[in-house]
Amino acid sequence: MPRYKVNKEKAIGSPIKPLPPVPSLYGVDPKYVKKRAAELPGIVSIKINELFPDIPKPIWPPRNPKAIREATEEALEKVDMSMIKPHHSVNILGSHHGFTILGGEPYAEMLKTIKDVIERKTGAKNIRLKVGVGLRHRESEEYIKRFKLDEYFEGKAYGMSPLDPGIPIETEIGTFYGIKAAYDADKIVHAHNTDVREVHFHRHVDRAFKPFGMSYARLETRSAYHHNLGPRGANFVARAIFNSKFVQEKWTFAVFLRASPVGILGVYADNDLDRLDRRITIDNLRYYGKVMRLLSKIDECIVVLDYRTPIPYTFAGGVIFANFTGANIDLFDLDNPLPPYTWYTEAYYDEQERPLIPEVPPVNPAIKAIVINYAWGGYPSVFWAKKFPVIVVGREQADVYNRDPQNIEFMKHAVIADDLETAMEFAYKIAQTDKVIIFDGVYGAINVSKSLAEYLIEKAPEVDEEVEKKLLPKWLKQRGIPPEEAYK
Repeated sequence: MPRYKVNKEKAIGSPIKPLPPVPSLYGVDPKYVKKRAAELPGIVSIKINELFPDIPKPIWPPRNPKAIREATEEALEKVDMSMIKPHHSVNILGSHHGFTILGGEPYAEMLKTIKDVIERKTGAKNIRLKVGVGLRHRESEEYIKRFKLDEYFEGKAYGMSPLDPGIPIETEIGTFYGIKAAYDADKIVHAHNTDVREVHFHRHVDRAFKPFGMSYARLETRSAYHHNLGPRGANFVARAIFNSKFVQEKWTFAVFLRASPVGILGVYADNDLDRLDRRITIDNLRYYGKVMRLLSKIDECIVVLDYRTPIPYTFAGGVIFANFTGANIDLFDLDNPLPPYTWYTEAYYDEQERPLIPEVPPVNPAIKAIVINYAWGGYPSVFWAKKFPVIVVGREQADVYNRDPQNIEFMKHAVIADDLETAMEFAYKIAQTDKVIIFDGVYGAINVSKSLAEYLIEKAPEVDEEVEKKLLPKWLKQRGIPPEEAYK
């Protein structure tokens, strides 16, 4: 029997206003975003803490820079910084992904606090910020300027591209290539976040190690992660780099923004990355596991994308759209060898759009149509236009993909609507459902149609029971964690 019953009146509220569009090389000019999906008639929000009461309350939202600073300072008090001497140079290594969570301000505040605490505790003054990025090579530079991190770090904040000069890193399994700029200091600090992000790739195995094979790595090594080895098998690339003599001689500690479906819960910091990885694994399987499992119960829906990230990285309740693409299988269950979507599976379809590997499951059949009101380019996304009916709002938004070399064929498989209302009218006809879910970057709640809200409220208690009693113990055991450890 479920442990509780959701109070429908408390769970359903007015739609949550998403963050506004921002200028970017990778997105449409904000003036062309005329209306947000949360403003559509019939849209409500469902509060995640009402659906799953055991998820801790966040420190952000609401906006609270002081809480982030205090949480970072508290976490760093327990960290050994004695290996950093006053004459040492220090690179704080960050990732563009941290800036996509709640608009990026919580992550920016954490980075600034790390700098301040290192200076205070060690006397080191030559502290630089190096922020890695994926395929949008200027994105980190945009974040650095937006949050004035170049000023805060006194001109020593840089965006790194995977095409920047590399440096060979000898590991126990061969030579990989890091970005030279990431490692051009005496010491490094690993500053990341706990968001599950591309769980369809890493399957929450060595999640905390991933940036060493991605954000801090040259394109050749990133490609080994994405393509050559495929999902799951690529996880040991990042761990091998981290364990290398080269990295360990520079290693100090890690600081992670503690993200969850309801927002930021706090900050984790540790000298031991294995120990930190274990903590975030427990957190994410418990909390993200419930929200992702709930979304997997959706039987049919229209998806609306309306956030300032590329298509796969738009959020609903802290879960990215790429994960919803594969929600028809349990992405946390390692007995499922191949997810419906990764670059590895996407790259190998034949002329009839059939996977060359028969074991690759189909993409989530619950998605009946996709409306793109606002989402960036800069990520290969033709896959979604081929697999689902896609309606793009406005010629200007369509041109985001037309001028993107990674998406030049996107609009061959999508249609344009003059405005959001027209797009939705068309989507309702195609999808034959009134269930709508909006991926608009909101945390703590999910903006949905009232019909979908009522459906998810009904499903939430049984999902809680399923995760707590059946799935969580299995997920933990698969990763070598005793289930009782999750409840300490």
